[in-house]
Amino acid sequence: MHASAHPDAVEAEAATSNSGTDTYKRTRHEALWMGIVLSLLAMLPAIVAWAPQMTDYPSHLAGFKVMLDHGHDPFLTRYFLFKWEWTGNLGAELLMVPLTKIMGLEAAGRFIVAAIPFLTGMAIMAVEWSLRKRIGVGAILAFAMIWSPSFLMGFLNYSLSIAFALFVLAGWVRLENWRWRWAVMIPASFVVWLCHVSGWGVMGVLIFGYEWSKRASWRDWRPFLRPWPLIFPLLPMLLGVGSNSKVSYGRFGVLEYKWQILYRAMRSYDMTFDIASLCVVVAVIVAALAIRRFDGRVGWAALILLILTLVVPRQIFGGDYADYRLSTAALLVACLAIDWPVPRWGLALAGLLFTARIAVTTVVWYEDAQTARQLVTALDYVPEGSRVATAIAIPRRQWFFGPFEHFGSYAVVRRSSMENSNFALPDVHMLSMRETRYRFNDPTQRILYSDSQRIDLRKFKPARHADYLWYIGRKAPVAIPDGARIVFATPNSFLARLPDSVDLANPDSGS
Repeated sequence: MHASAHPDAVEAEAATSNSGTDTYKRTRHEALWMGIVLSLLAMLPAIVAWAPQMTDYPSHLAGFKVMLDHGHDPFLTRYFLFKWEWTGNLGAELLMVPLTKIMGLEAAGRFIVAAIPFLTGMAIMAVEWSLRKRIGVGAILAFAMIWSPSFLMGFLNYSLSIAFALFVLAGWVRLENWRWRWAVMIPASFVVWLCHVSGWGVMGVLIFGYEWSKRASWRDWRPFLRPWPLIFPLLPMLLGVGSNSKVSYGRFGVLEYKWQILYRAMRSYDMTFDIASLCVVVAVIVAALAIRRFDGRVGWAALILLILTLVVPRQIFGGDYADYRLSTAALLVACLAIDWPVPRWGLALAGLLFTARIAVTTVVWYEDAQTARQLVTALDYVPEGSRVATAIAIPRRQWFFGPFEHFGSYAVVRRSSMENSNFALPDVHMLSMRETRYRFNDPTQRILYSDSQRIDLRKFKPARHADYLWYIGRKAPVAIPDGARIVFATPNSFLARLPDSVDLANPDSGS
């Protein structure tokens, strides 16, 4: 890996490779505008869908509602507890406080989802511009990693932290010769950490990799000390503020799982298209390495992130997929390391990959949103404050991300219900259930099935503690609980009123 210490030298080299200075400047400005347009385009799925079609999003929205209620809703107060903690996982939560007052709960959540890919795109351009004073093919290629598996699953805080981590790297480079840089970086590090601790870790790797590329020799210890302004969020972590110490590699199949998260680094909605996209990105990275067009200032960070993907446990601090998140981050950073001047058609081809992928995501989100609009109509038949047991049938093997695995949380959002798909584990989440005699939270809503498996809802335990059973899945169950009466149905879902259900808003109407 080569390390270009002076952006002006890179700019001069790129200018020389073009037919003239004017042509180079014109191409540079065109690439800059292309990056801005792609950043705006990255928001498209969240614009066309009435609600974000992310796996975890409804449960996050339910958590936001309880968080912002402050005990005013008697049903939410009856069912849930919320304990604020200053921890490294608060990005969207902190944004929701002012935004909900301005635009309402659901609109605020949708705004945050739309803003994150835009910010990530702008952060990619900020890093590229800080390093090279131009927008190159690597940065345009990096856009394909914005809608990562982590983002599609609904890891809002982590995705936001990655955007801010990239902005911090850009600032670190731009302020390199300013003696007061530390005064900016200390609060910036806390901002990234508050968004998500994993993003703070990625930020540290980015800064260390940049400093390591400028080392005088392999024995030079200064790269280990220069990022010192970023270390201060470690203090609340060592004090145990809002932390969970659980660490796990999973129960079995660690090597197979690690291989899966590598080839699924660009997983979205079509296996063939996603793996083909990954092959294209990896091929360009390998080609850049082969012709020595790989910038060590970010290339070392990409290598470290790849290694961390392989060695980091799956679960850290109570969060899942700690390692999977890093695989796409490593790809994004590796793309930023590509320092390869190309003509306009090269930039266009790089942009075409992102455009094609965002088009697929937009179409899928629009279609899933139409299905979601049908599903959510079931809540018109649910009295406010009811107990709803959601059962989501999920194939054991599927490539695409299912948007309905936490859809039952809309019962909390719209009907202040007690519902069983929320992230509400004590000592892991700030949200928890008041009822502790039985489990009524994620993942009790999931029914994993194979093609030959029969789904018998008479055995569905959460239904024993509920007034309504809300089933969502492509496979029809063979039986429902005894005495249950279906009151609403769509082709792939139904809502059933269970025996002995009680309308808490009108107790005398219970049956």
